[in-house]
Amino acid sequence: MTDVTDTSDSDPYQWLEEVEGERALAWVRERNAETRAALADGEGFGALVAELREVLDAPDRIPYTLRRGPYLYNFWRDAGHPRGVWRRTTLEQYRTDTPDWDVLLDLDALAADEGEDWTWGGALVLRPAFRHVLVRLSRGGGDAVVVREYDLEKRAFVPDGFRLPEAKTRIGWIDEDHVFVGTDTGPGSLTDSGYPRTVRRWRRGTPLAAAELVHEGGVSDLSVFAWRDPTEGFVRDFVSQWRDFFHHETHLLAADGTLRRIDVPDDADRTVYREWLLVTPKAPWLGQPAGSLLAFRFEEFLAGQREPEVLFTPDERTALAGHTWTRNHLLVETLQDVASRLHVLTPRPGADSGAGNGSGAWAGGWTRRELADIPPLASATLTDTDPDTGDEYFLSLTGHLLPPTLHRGEIGQPGERLKQAPERFDATGLTARQYFAVSADGTRVPYTVVGRSGGLPGPALLTGYGGFEVSLTPSYNTVRGRAWLARGGTYVVAGIRGGGEYGPRWHRAALKAERPRAYEDFEAVARDLVERGVTTSAGLGITGGSNGGLLMGAMLVRSPELFGAIVAHVPLLDMLRFHTLLAGASWMAEYGDPDDPADRPHLAALSPYHRLAADRPYPPVLLTTSTRDDRVHPGHARKTAARLRELGHRVLLHETLSGGHAGAADNEQVAYNSALEHTFLWRTLAAPAMDRPGGAAD
Repeated sequence: MTDVTDTSDSDPYQWLEEVEGERALAWVRERNAETRAALADGEGFGALVAELREVLDAPDRIPYTLRRGPYLYNFWRDAGHPRGVWRRTTLEQYRTDTPDWDVLLDLDALAADEGEDWTWGGALVLRPAFRHVLVRLSRGGGDAVVVREYDLEKRAFVPDGFRLPEAKTRIGWIDEDHVFVGTDTGPGSLTDSGYPRTVRRWRRGTPLAAAELVHEGGVSDLSVFAWRDPTEGFVRDFVSQWRDFFHHETHLLAADGTLRRIDVPDDADRTVYREWLLVTPKAPWLGQPAGSLLAFRFEEFLAGQREPEVLFTPDERTALAGHTWTRNHLLVETLQDVASRLHVLTPRPGADSGAGNGSGAWAGGWTRRELADIPPLASATLTDTDPDTGDEYFLSLTGHLLPPTLHRGEIGQPGERLKQAPERFDATGLTARQYFAVSADGTRVPYTVVGRSGGLPGPALLTGYGGFEVSLTPSYNTVRGRAWLARGGTYVVAGIRGGGEYGPRWHRAALKAERPRAYEDFEAVARDLVERGVTTSAGLGITGGSNGGLLMGAMLVRSPELFGAIVAHVPLLDMLRFHTLLAGASWMAEYGDPDDPADRPHLAALSPYHRLAADRPYPPVLLTTSTRDDRVHPGHARKTAARLRELGHRVLLHETLSGGHAGAADNEQVAYNSALEHTFLWRTLAAPAMDRPGGAAD
């Protein structure tokens, strides 16, 4: 490896961190023009954008919904509504092919009326009347939002309602006249990560400055927030104080304002529903392994009872992926070698506590059964339940070559298929196959190859993430299908360490100084693809975003000989200054603290920006970012592009003016950005494949 040069104190490109600085934006416009000339002005680019826009705007996409009382709510974007509309319908209408949608808020009309670049940030509807709404509006897709109260009966914003200016606000309903709120109120109100440091109880009609302080954290914390559980018979208020990305305390908030801590490990996930407390420890606890699912009766736990009912125990192949309540049942999602499994767990009221076993009936009075028959290498996701009133659930099923289907059911009753998305690309002759590569330390790393089997090696595109316990699961990617698979490319998804494919142990194996384990896993997959004859190193492109963009940067400086092209979206790349840029301080629990002498050496060793060298043969690189990304600073991509240019390497940069961390604010931007990526990849990788059946042509 090239020796590390720590240039953090004499960074010649630090001026590119001025997000909207005149000099920086002028430089960005020059880079955008170069990228446009290199990729977008050629024959076929406009047709590809139109083709991708067609699938993104397709009217027969599944409109996923959330139930709020008697209505199903959906946010929808298409060619006629590029910013989108918030709307609702009834279940009876939703069952039809062309539901009658009641439009509640039209963002295109609002943006035109107010002259603002509004994008949708979500809506919080107050139960049980479902009339009052807190609408979140983002300028250009950033994480910071404007909050306004909306009246669903009057179809209008409430003139004297709850209203907050742009900030990374945390807000939630208490009742019709009160909210919990944490926001930017001036100096000292935010943490070093840029999130609220305090949470207050704000009463309607009073100034925010007069709101009652509920809890205050420290500037080094990640964030503080509070919420109300309005479940009838179990109304409770809670406060959470997040120390960092993986450690937090949860407190029960009493009516007199006192806090009572829920005494579980700081790194454990925990939820309270009705009489139950569910805990997933990230390290062994109470004799149970990390990644297990433990149930306690909440009031008994507060009184000191610590004997859990074990609802799930992980093994070498299986990990907990999530859990969701209906009124009377617990739906548990697991991953087995990255494929989904779903179970219904049902507690028996008044059953004695006890330890669980691995299958069948559960000690302690819980029973288990399969919820659905899921095909191999597929993903099943519970998109919605209504735990207040019944046992209804909505289930989405998809795979790399399996268009999504949406099912609805009620536990114990036959289910129904509500919606079926059509095929969006020609999958004739394509298969999805799972393999395992062996990493440097002997660990088996799963990856899935989607494409044609057999034949000569062709262009392949490999992606990974490897961070924050995020799992990459099978999904039907219509854009990738149209722009890559249908044109003859092979697509590969790697489940490397740092992610959550095998639970907490998989994540912790690549934390901080152990981060190279994730990179060794990705390199092992790349080598395995070549050894299996799927592709060649010159024909292998890689792509990733955010933390996956850091993975791309690491591959560039660690093992450039393994790849023919690299694409990094909204990436982290300067790992010696990331903690000073926007939300970067919140990720020190994942990567380490550059100001800590114990962490700085490994961060300097992995920082792609600081490891770039003139004397190494790098493959061509495409970097994309957004001026409005207020999570991962656009300076990471800008500075790396500038440094690569200085060293004489081939690099293109594209920066959208809006789009936030997603990199795109509407379907037109998504289509354009995707067309840039795939045009770059085909021109760089696909020349040997042009004579193959189904080969690429742009």
